[in-house]
Amino acid sequence: MKRIVSVSLGPASADYAFTTTFLGQQFHVRRFGADGDVSRAAALLEQYQHEADACGLGMVRDPAMVGTRSFVDRLTARLERLVTRVPVTTGAKLRTFFDEWAVRHVQSEDPGYFTNARVLFLSGIGNYRAAATLAEYTKNLRFADPVTLDGIPVVLRSLRALECYAAFSARRARRRKPGAFASELLPRLAWNRAAVRKAMKWAHFLMAPYQEAERYSAEELQRKVVLTSSITDESVKLLGEKGVHVIIDRTPQLLDRVVGLNVIDAMILASLERPAAEMSDDHYLDVLGGLDFAPRMIYPSGRYRRTNRFAFVIHPLSQEYFKAIKAVEIISRSAGRRGMNLVERVMAHTPPFVYSHITGIESPTGVSAEGWLIGVGGTPKQLLAHSPEFTYRRLLAAARMAERLGAQIMGLGAFTKVVGDAGVTVAKRANIPITTGNSYSASGALWAAADAVRRMGLVPLGKGGKVKAKAMVIGATGAIGSACARLLAQVAEEVVLVSIESAKLLTLRESILKDTPDAKLRIARSAHESLAEMDMIVTATSAAGKKILDITRVKPGCVITDVARPLDLPAEEVAKRPDVLVIESGEILLPGDVHIRNIGLPKNIAYACLAETIVLALEGRFETYTIGRNIEWQKVKEIYKLGLKHGMRLAAISGVNGVFSDEDIARVRERALVARGAAAAATTAVVDPAMEAATSKPA
Repeated sequence: MKRIVSVSLGPASADYAFTTTFLGQQFHVRRFGADGDVSRAAALLEQYQHEADACGLGMVRDPAMVGTRSFVDRLTARLERLVTRVPVTTGAKLRTFFDEWAVRHVQSEDPGYFTNARVLFLSGIGNYRAAATLAEYTKNLRFADPVTLDGIPVVLRSLRALECYAAFSARRARRRKPGAFASELLPRLAWNRAAVRKAMKWAHFLMAPYQEAERYSAEELQRKVVLTSSITDESVKLLGEKGVHVIIDRTPQLLDRVVGLNVIDAMILASLERPAAEMSDDHYLDVLGGLDFAPRMIYPSGRYRRTNRFAFVIHPLSQEYFKAIKAVEIISRSAGRRGMNLVERVMAHTPPFVYSHITGIESPTGVSAEGWLIGVGGTPKQLLAHSPEFTYRRLLAAARMAERLGAQIMGLGAFTKVVGDAGVTVAKRANIPITTGNSYSASGALWAAADAVRRMGLVPLGKGGKVKAKAMVIGATGAIGSACARLLAQVAEEVVLVSIESAKLLTLRESILKDTPDAKLRIARSAHESLAEMDMIVTATSAAGKKILDITRVKPGCVITDVARPLDLPAEEVAKRPDVLVIESGEILLPGDVHIRNIGLPKNIAYACLAETIVLALEGRFETYTIGRNIEWQKVKEIYKLGLKHGMRLAAISGVNGVFSDEDIARVRERALVARGAAAAATTAVVDPAMEAATSKPA
């Protein structure tokens, strides 16, 4: 039986002794804690090396390599020199394998896990291999080494800065107290705490020994992912009570109980009967290749947790939005229209800014999402007045901001997804995936329309599940319009496609008939002639305030879904027809207790384009999803299903004056029935006398 002795600078209260089988051999393992007393640790090593086949050293600084600089802690080296009879190890060699492997394994098994993650290292020098690996997935790395090594209240902001600091630190190593953390020096303690506390607030992930992580408060650890090594059950419980969502233990549990890497390495050395200095990478790979292991993903709450991150670009839809700013409101009163026109032009050139931080989105799957609304200052008028490149530059600046914030995908809202090539150029140039949200906008529009038609109860169902209704899509060749047209062709008895782009209309008609051969389609450049026949109308234009239909000609009881932003039908137009139900597309009810700054919607309700970005974040689909003028209708159906999976629901149907209650819809229905009855009576009054005259003539 092989005997292993581990001496740790950690607490003696965690001592253990057990017998196990590893690599086909029997081992008896004992741990002795020195409670931070270096002299006691030295005495324990000298005493027990004679009873061991290999020794391990725990809770000491490992030798490290940062770039071309090597770091050997004098205390660790001194303790190692005390062991002369048998191999001795801190587990440093194994740690270099497991640190890189654990990061790659998690990123592979749970795609996007570390993408753009904001990670704070309490010691970047001690975890350089992990930091270099994480740098392949995120630039958002920060290192507290100046605090923990030299008591300097500065946190480094890049891997390059760490490498430069390591070169500086190597020169100071001879003057540094062996094994001590300078953050314990009392004169600078308050400064150090403030610097690290600020970095903790910024971070989503914390890489630290679990003993160090335990020192921080619940406020600082809330919702974080802690990357550590060989964590005990007691510490898992403590960190869970402080709000930590996930603990990633980079040390796989190869035995029945959790032990440090120094113990595992000592067992490997004893098994192979080799000193640590003679162990090559191939020796370790040969051993590890025969084992089945994985990093431990620990969820203190007992259920799967993951937080993904997104950003979404918004902009003011008119000058009225600027008046929410007090200074601008004063200008509007004193300088009038001319002053507001100047403000509008100036705001179009302002850099992007964070309008709101969104939290509280919780999927039933255990995944949560947080995000940022990033504002750009241009109104639709200004965005259209400049070249597309003007808007591209602002959107790319917003994408860079989103990347720094930690977003893993960014959505484009309102006119930012209309300008130029509808997101294609931005998606090519940005470092993070881009989506316009148009797939869910189309899905939400039809979702809302179907619900509204059902609640109105004026359109019967036909054979094969089709609705005995005539539908019209105005702006049918646009991104959202074409997707709506494809889906309506599958469920409506007849669909009229309206667009000023004649050639594209013909192409769209051909494409729809390939997918739905039995669809009955008509195409037109103008909606005017067919308006009075329609039971459903979807408006999805980019008309920017131009009149696209005469609402006075619409059939009583018609349901109009206005997907356009700005709206194709302003409030004054809607007011002309109280017997017609006009809804503002399909807004989505988000799962959880969502906290977001006012965007003009009730709590927990989001525009469908924003909801698409959130759904993709929750699903971990960090990919360019919907861009360009053409939408894949398969994606329209897919995003609908993904939304249901993550707890998305159709919000209460709303119009220009707010949410429609059941009483509101019933009132519109009653007025429609009255209007239809009056129209029928008028028709009868005109036709009957003629019929009587015709039938009264002699044969």
